[in-house]
Amino acid sequence: MAAPRPAASLRGLPAPMVSVVLGLAVVASSIGGGLGGDSSAPFPWDKVRLPEHVIPLHYHLLIHPNLTTQTFTGTAAIDLTVTRQTSAVILHSKRLHVAWAAIGAQEARVLEQQALEQVALLPAEPLRAGHNYTVTIQYTANLSDSFHGFYKSTYRTQEGELRVLAATHFEPTFARTAFPCFDEPAFKARFSVKIRREPKHLALSNMPLMKTVNINSWLVEDHFDTSVKMSTYLVAFIVSDFKSISKISSHGVNISVYVVPEKIHQADYALDAAVKLLDFYEDYFSISYPLPKQDLAAIPDFQSGAMENWGLTTYRESALLYDPDKSSASSRLWITMIIAHELAHQWFGNLVTMEWWNDLWLNEGFAKFMEFVSVNITHPELKVEDYFLSNCFDAMEVDALNSSHPVSTPVEDPAQILEMFDDVSYVKGSCILNMLKDYLTDDVFKAGLVQYLQKYSYQNTKNEDLWNSMTNICPTVGTDKSEQQGDGFCRRNQQSSSNAHWTKGETLDVKAMMNTWTLQKGFPLVTVTVRGKNVHLEQEHYMKGTDSHSSTGYLWHIPLTYITSKADTVQRFLMTTKTDVIILPEEVGWIKFNVYMNGYYIVHYEDDGWDHLINLLKENHTAISNNDRASLINNIFQLVRIKKIPISKALDLTLYLKRETQIMPVLQGMNELVPIYKLMEKRDMDDTEKQLKEYIVNLFKDLIDKQLWSDDGSVSERMLRQSLLLFACVRRYQPCVDKAEEYFLKWQKSNGTLRLLDQGLRGDIIKTQDLPHIIVYVARNPSGYQLAWMFLKENWEKLVEKFELGSSSIATIVTGVTNQYSTRLQLAQVKEFFSSLEGKSAQLRCIQQAIETIEDNIQWMDKNFEDIKTWLQKNHL
Repeated sequence: MAAPRPAASLRGLPAPMVSVVLGLAVVASSIGGGLGGDSSAPFPWDKVRLPEHVIPLHYHLLIHPNLTTQTFTGTAAIDLTVTRQTSAVILHSKRLHVAWAAIGAQEARVLEQQALEQVALLPAEPLRAGHNYTVTIQYTANLSDSFHGFYKSTYRTQEGELRVLAATHFEPTFARTAFPCFDEPAFKARFSVKIRREPKHLALSNMPLMKTVNINSWLVEDHFDTSVKMSTYLVAFIVSDFKSISKISSHGVNISVYVVPEKIHQADYALDAAVKLLDFYEDYFSISYPLPKQDLAAIPDFQSGAMENWGLTTYRESALLYDPDKSSASSRLWITMIIAHELAHQWFGNLVTMEWWNDLWLNEGFAKFMEFVSVNITHPELKVEDYFLSNCFDAMEVDALNSSHPVSTPVEDPAQILEMFDDVSYVKGSCILNMLKDYLTDDVFKAGLVQYLQKYSYQNTKNEDLWNSMTNICPTVGTDKSEQQGDGFCRRNQQSSSNAHWTKGETLDVKAMMNTWTLQKGFPLVTVTVRGKNVHLEQEHYMKGTDSHSSTGYLWHIPLTYITSKADTVQRFLMTTKTDVIILPEEVGWIKFNVYMNGYYIVHYEDDGWDHLINLLKENHTAISNNDRASLINNIFQLVRIKKIPISKALDLTLYLKRETQIMPVLQGMNELVPIYKLMEKRDMDDTEKQLKEYIVNLFKDLIDKQLWSDDGSVSERMLRQSLLLFACVRRYQPCVDKAEEYFLKWQKSNGTLRLLDQGLRGDIIKTQDLPHIIVYVARNPSGYQLAWMFLKENWEKLVEKFELGSSSIATIVTGVTNQYSTRLQLAQVKEFFSSLEGKSAQLRCIQQAIETIEDNIQWMDKNFEDIKTWLQKNHL
């Protein structure tokens, strides 16, 4: 990348320093590529990870962005300590033009290794073990055009004026694009930040503003307080013209919401939610929030939903701003959950941080899990429990592929690290934590979390640190007394009830159990065979595709739960072997495992087990919970995928949905049935496709007819309404079509050219941050899926440049465009295009997932299409 113009970007530095920097820049340009471009000497380090013998202690940063030239200059003075003698200081730097560097008072030679995103500072004399030094680096750079690093963002005022601001997003490996640093989570340090800006702008950073110094009439310098010890990816600063509103929490924390001036009236809901949630977390964790303030800033251009920078959380506008007169109930849910997620990170992730990105789930799984725990208490009217189950089903969809990965998995380079930000780290992580909470009981689980946070505050952790914290907790729960043995493990006493949370008298080894869920990919299928009073159990790895029967060697410790026709009290059994037997006190008519779907596994009922459950749903479906009904619907269709169950039996189960009124099982029924007709839709199977659509409409007709065309009701009711009416109108159900056309006539008709995609890529009318979702929505339309595929192919390089290789945005586009393909021609086209890509693009996990999904769809249609056709002919509603 070309260096910015020095004269424009070095304004504000002392005059002698400007001369030095300019002089060095001229010399650097004469040798081709700057001080970091000297290729005459070998780079003294060849690993992706930095050496561990140079440790940063304190960063002193001076950052001066120029919003007109869209460049910035910086000075980073880093106090560090050396644990063994070394002749080089290796740290990260990416797209920074280093103008000058020194170690102590001595100028240092600079080498650059672009492939590793590293620079080496070579002192005149070796640095000695046990000594502290200060490294000083001056540099220039461009504000990024992407959504990472120190990047530009824009918005238009109501008068049409385009305004520019600069914001940061450093997670996971982009702090190095804003200042040279030891850009790994374990290198925690303190940060003192100074920002130079024009007087008309406002600067924010992690810590409160301490003072502002006038440099001259057009430039001021803000000095922020020194931070607590934290990782580089949590550093943040913004230069903008934002306005704010503020409140003080009950624990004395100053909480503010910052937004573009014309949207300040939309900040009240987020502020109230943040105050309530931060208070909740301080009480729940029994650990005070360690900073004096918490800012929430809505950035006009923002790739992800939000970012947990300590003391300055950042959000896309749709994840923070709420207009009570216009915003939907689903927006209110989304905003509350996102704020809950980022504030949970202030403890899980910021206070206690994973040692390396392989354990990202310790951050993200916990934050996702705590969304539901916190919002369920602080905002009970949102009924967040209605969404947790569907999240787990979504994670299982990805986790069932061979290309999935363990929750904790080795990663090295930045693209691999970015790929970790997926449903496995976030959602599966939260689901297995929910399973563990149900297994240990709420009190034991919470006590373990508090012990973990207290023990490892301002430190970095691995998987095993969490499990050890959970294992050593032995509170009294209810009337059951627990005893802590000399070996540190908890045991129930012999008088524990039959539904004890672990087998009485046996050691509770949380680490051994949870390692089976975090260190191997996928999840188990438990097959249940009832023989009189004996319930025979067998576990195997559930995996879609041709290798589904060859994944031997997988074994989980599964906390099984079950109810029967004779006992609705939840019974518990920890299955640690491939096969086992439970002996019931009496024979039963039916048995249902995985009660409330709290476990991250699915269940197959052999022989007539499914017939009994299908009959139960037909005769008395409310005998089991909404969650249990939704899980039966999900599980039976997953079993069709691996040929354990014929599609006809799964469709037999759906017949009961004619009488279903609860949101979770209805939505799950639609989530299983609608994708089947969408596969047919893209294969021109008109007759069978039409019959299937008619079946689904008739199944839910009574519910569809009851829906009001308004935004009234709970969030769950509104989501159900959206799904039902969308399907009914697409199917041309006449009452729905008539009403939709009435509303549509109020809007200007589209000219049908689908210019949304091009406008999204340009970012001038439609924000580029929204482009991935626009592409997916176009791909879902039977008239648009080919257009979306062409757009992906023609603009691949631009998409990667904008959203970064390995990002969740790229994964959303790739899987969203292709996940309803089910022909061999489509598979060949997808393989041909992605195999033609150079470098790391072709190795992306999302591409492997897309190919696996298409192959699975082909097999599914080959196996089940004729059976569906026959079943539909026999079953008219």
